[in-house]
Amino acid sequence: MSDTNAGTVRVMAQEALSEIAGVFSHLTDDVPERMCAEILKASRIACYGVGREGLMIKALCMRLMHLGLDAHVVGDMTAPPVGKGDLLLVSAGPGTFSTVLALLGVARAAEARTMVITAQPVGLAPRSADVVIHLPAQTMADDHAASAGLLPMGSLYEAVQLIFFDLVSILLREKTGQSPNQMRSRHTNLE
Repeated sequence: MSDTNAGTVRVMAQEALSEIAGVFSHLTDDVPERMCAEILKASRIACYGVGREGLMIKALCMRLMHLGLDAHVVGDMTAPPVGKGDLLLVSAGPGTFSTVLALLGVARAAEARTMVITAQPVGLAPRSADVVIHLPAQTMADDHAASAGLLPMGSLYEAVQLIFFDLVSILLREKTGQSPNQMRSRHTNLE
């Protein structure tokens, strides 16, 4: 890579980090606290997202498992059913996905609580959830606006999710009185 390209990448990285920091500057302390409270009162947590949001949800689910919580990825063959006392945690950055809406209906019918993480809190999915976690970041729903940032499509939302979810996992670790080593002890040895 030439020095010119390297300089360009450094400038772009600073702009991307600034966009991420901008989203976090709009979050209030009650947002992660609400998420932690819902997770901790759930008997079982089922996690779902589509596309790159799905990858971020899987990363969250892995951290919940590292915390010793009964967390599963919807769609995995080993995912158990949800019912009363459980939580369906889904991501719908643009406000709705047909699969998310269907899963919210199934969870409600089974008397599980529902949480939607979204950038569009007035979307169909958040309006039908028990709890809404609003991450005010650009998604594909609004990446055509004149104010669209550097990161393409939904990348800003997904980057914010990854960081936010790890910060929530740290809060959960503290709330459950665990050490980093206790979390690490639950990491797979099958890699």
